[in-house]
Amino acid sequence: MRDIRILFTGGGSGGHLYPLLATAEAVAKKLLKEGSPFEFHYLGPPTEHEEAFQKAGIRMHAIGAPKIRRYASGMFRNLLDIPKFFGSIFRALAKLYVLMPDAVFSKGGPGAFPVVFAAWFYRIPVLVHDSDAIPGLTNLLSGRFARRVAVSFEPAMRYFPKRKVLLTGNPVRVELLEGKMTPAQAKEAMGFRPDVSLVLILGGSQGSERINEFVVLNLRDILGVSQVLHQTGTSNFRNIQKLSQAAMLGTSVGAEAAAGYKAVPYFEDDMAAALSAADAVVARAGSGTIFEAAAFSKPMILIPLEESANDHQRANAYEFANAGGGVVIEEANLQPAILLSELRKILSDPGVHAKMSAASAAFFRSQASENLADALLGFISRK
Repeated sequence: MRDIRILFTGGGSGGHLYPLLATAEAVAKKLLKEGSPFEFHYLGPPTEHEEAFQKAGIRMHAIGAPKIRRYASGMFRNLLDIPKFFGSIFRALAKLYVLMPDAVFSKGGPGAFPVVFAAWFYRIPVLVHDSDAIPGLTNLLSGRFARRVAVSFEPAMRYFPKRKVLLTGNPVRVELLEGKMTPAQAKEAMGFRPDVSLVLILGGSQGSERINEFVVLNLRDILGVSQVLHQTGTSNFRNIQKLSQAAMLGTSVGAEAAAGYKAVPYFEDDMAAALSAADAVVARAGSGTIFEAAAFSKPMILIPLEESANDHQRANAYEFANAGGGVVIEEANLQPAILLSELRKILSDPGVHAKMSAASAAFFRSQASENLADALLGFISRK
């Protein structure tokens, strides 16, 4: 009997790949426990996270595929990409013929649909997972060819047949969860005073220009409320460093307060420390960010990206806010007085902070990875 073979696919961004890796970890743990030999493969767009896949024991196979655009201005590009789209399907059919996995797990995003379609063609069971309150187009299409569809947000269930859909939440990497520290320990490890509040501001891996600009322009006032750990994005880091230093020159901000600001380009191994240290998180409303912060019981101030596909970030943000874990500030309303007022409410009132922290923790579904692993392995006979 050959090893159990599972194929993973999904778009190349961290938002797609980190939940994929968390699911792979959970599947591997279950198979190791029962003594079943296995091998994991990834088929999808080339990714800058290849090292993380290798660390997880997943063999990489690249396949290019055009992005499916659902906005009106992108329809002409969709027509031009039709030959590329069919080419990617034929490449996926050829690759799956060689690999012939026992099951496929898809996170959606560019490049996933050809793999899902090829798996359906070969009658290979597919589990699709969508992370957002409003599913992406790739997953809406893939759901037609999948045996099961898992979702992170309850409102997303209505987009798929009841017989197929299950609510799991969004999986979070084990290494992130295992890195939890006390806030005081984490603040000291990150170079901050443990007895002063700290707000974690996340600009995303590419950096949000709007959020970064807002932080720099209002840094003095924000430091009057809290210490700041600011993740700028790799492309913006040096510029933000210079601008933040200039913003505090010749001002009334004391040296001690100025020392309470730290900018970093991107969190890799120290994301757990950053989340542990934070008393509140300010960020866009990507599902990965929301669920990772919720896993650490953090109140959030969410600023949804106005241009997000299908307006899914706004839907994500209001789902979390309605659950009591955060507040939403629309980008059009992002004013210093509004943000500072919300920060003060969260940080200065222990009762408010405790209530929001509890709601944030309740929003996180700690068994998401295990439930996805069970659903995926349920397709495979291992006797």
